[in-house]
Amino acid sequence: MSKFNRFYGMMVIIYDLWSEKMVKKILAGFLILFIVFSCSNNENDFSLVIHGGAGSIYEGRYSAEEEQAFREKLTEALAAGHNILLSGGTSNDCVEAVVRIMEDSPLFNAGKGAVLNAKGNCELDASFMDGSTGKAGAVGAVSIVKNPISLSRKVMEKSKHVFLVGKGAEEFARENKLAIVDNSYFITEENRIELQKMQSEKSSVLNPSGKHEKLFSTVGCVARDKFGNITAGTSTGGMMNKKFGRLGDVPVIGAGTYADNNSCGISATGHGEFFIRNVVAYDISALMRYKGLSLDEAAEFVVNKKLVSQKGAGGIIGIDKDGEIVMKFNTSGMFRGYITQDGLPKVYLYNEK
Repeated sequence: MSKFNRFYGMMVIIYDLWSEKMVKKILAGFLILFIVFSCSNNENDFSLVIHGGAGSIYEGRYSAEEEQAFREKLTEALAAGHNILLSGGTSNDCVEAVVRIMEDSPLFNAGKGAVLNAKGNCELDASFMDGSTGKAGAVGAVSIVKNPISLSRKVMEKSKHVFLVGKGAEEFARENKLAIVDNSYFITEENRIELQKMQSEKSSVLNPSGKHEKLFSTVGCVARDKFGNITAGTSTGGMMNKKFGRLGDVPVIGAGTYADNNSCGISATGHGEFFIRNVVAYDISALMRYKGLSLDEAAEFVVNKKLVSQKGAGGIIGIDKDGEIVMKFNTSGMFRGYITQDGLPKVYLYNEK
């Protein structure tokens, strides 16, 4: 029997035994308040939402086998996160574990399978933010760290800084004994072919409505744990054929990633330059904090009005302080999914309503 049921039974017995009207009124009032509080308290609820990128993702594009591969990997990531949260694990541990699963899969533009820069190498970016403390960590242009999301968390927890890039970030990874791999580990033959095609066409930027969805196949996760804490994390290989040490929105706190227990957690995917200019992740949180918008209203305005007006393509996932989930995008599709305490994963690829 739960504590609530035992308490309820005790109160009913006392209520029946006492005859004084005033005592009955007091006890009845107290009992009603206790029931209302217990039913409205959702601190023990938890939720988790993920994305694997937004872009030219539409029905008919992929074979049945390819669709199944995407769905299975997203489901695997959700199941792993659910197990952590169900057992009382933290949102920080959940987000890191979930993003690592997607980084290790060649299906997405993060970690293994990331897109290539103009020189044919992978340069990876990631960020991590804890909504309970406001602390954050980010890394950019790392080329030998197996799981950039883990490095960004280490930056948050083990350094005095927020943002490390390039060789310095890699040195910090070695100091913290994170897995180091050769850059060839990340490279797939599919991406080599795509890069050659782009360079032969003399194209440095892909149209998000075109056929090269990997440009926007960034991965991300937002989780709210049983303690009410929200964490957001995002990881990417950036933009195919990128030059000049380009960094996108993913490692920029407030643009591609943001978390605040008082409002929401956000992870973004899309054309990074637009997400940086509009500080998309923070903008959604700010609209909630300062204008009183719901997460759904704020995300709808930023993604489907503000970004669309500038021809900025992409999407976001988010969870608010009460555990409500949103998945907004202005492209033809977004790899995405969510799971709550019921343990039933919901996975979507296209523009399903």
